[in-house]
Amino acid sequence: MIDRRAIPPHARESLWHAADGHAVRRIDWPGGDAPRGSILFLPGRADFYEKYLETLDEWHRAGWRVTASDWRGQAGSGRLGRDAVTGHIEDFGIWVDDLAYLWERWVAETPGPHVLAAHSMGGHLVLRALVDGRVRPDAVVLSAPMTGVAGPPLPLAMLHRVAQTMCRIGDPLRQAWKWSEKPGELPAARSHLLTHDPVRYADEQWWRDTRPQLVMGPASWRWVERAYASWRVLEAPGALERVDVPVLIVSTAADKLVSHPANVRAAARLPKGAIMALGEEARHEVLREEDGVRAAIMARIADFLESAAPARAEAA
Repeated sequence: MIDRRAIPPHARESLWHAADGHAVRRIDWPGGDAPRGSILFLPGRADFYEKYLETLDEWHRAGWRVTASDWRGQAGSGRLGRDAVTGHIEDFGIWVDDLAYLWERWVAETPGPHVLAAHSMGGHLVLRALVDGRVRPDAVVLSAPMTGVAGPPLPLAMLHRVAQTMCRIGDPLRQAWKWSEKPGELPAARSHLLTHDPVRYADEQWWRDTRPQLVMGPASWRWVERAYASWRVLEAPGALERVDVPVLIVSTAADKLVSHPANVRAAARLPKGAIMALGEEARHEVLREEDGVRAAIMARIADFLESAAPARAEAA
C-alpha cells in the first residue's frame, strides 16, 4: 500500500528541457533487471503527477518502468500567463511539440514495449500527437480523455467562434470562468465532479498545500479558444481513423467535465479503439475512484496491455 502523500523512495524527480530550453518536471520509477516495458503518463489540465502516485507505483510494481511528466506551464513547470494561477497556452501545438520531443528521447532510453497513458487534457494531446504522426507507441491508455466538453450542446464551430470573439473583445489571457473566492482553495462543490472517494480527493489539497507551486485555477480565454481549435483537428474526417495504434479509453457517463458521448464516438472511430464505459459509480478522475471501482479499472487496463503490448522475449 503506497503512501499517496509521499514521493516513493524508489522514484526520483528531475527536470527535462524542451527544444526551446523550457524546464519541465518529471518523475521516474527505474526498471528492474527484466522490466515488463515502459509507460509514460501525462496528467490533465491544472493537474500534477503527485495525484497519480498510487497508479504509477502500481504499474511499477507490475514490472513496468514508469515515467510521468508535467506539461509546460503547469504544476512545477512554470507558468505561461501573467500570474501564478491562470492556465494559459498560445497553442496546443506547443504541447504536442513538447510531447514529441520527450517521446523520442524517452523511447531511446527505456525498454519496450512503450505505452502512452494520459488523463483528460493529456488524453486530448496524446490523440493530437497520434493524429499528427508525432508519436508511435505500442499501445495507449486514456483516462477520461478530453475529446469534447460536457457543456452546451452547440455545434463545435459555433463554440469556437464564441471563444474567438471573447479573445477579441478582451484580454485573451484573462480567466475564462470564476474560481474559488479564496485564492489557492479548491471550490467547495468540486469534489462532486471528480471522485466518490473523499480521502483521495483530499490528497490533492494536501499536495497543493505542501507544494504551493502546484496550485492552478481557471484557464485563459486563449486556452479555451485553442482547445476548440484543437478539437476541430480531431473531429476532421479521417483524423482518428488513421491512428493505427491500440487505444483503450476509460470513460464514464457520469462525467460532468468531459463529454462521455464524444469519447464513445472517438473509440468507435479509432481502428483499434476499445472503451471501458462506466456509469454512476465513477466520476471524472476514474483513476482516483473508490477502491472497488478503481481496482476494476486497473484490471481492465492490465488486460488491455497484456493483449496490446505483450512483453517482448528479452524482457520476459
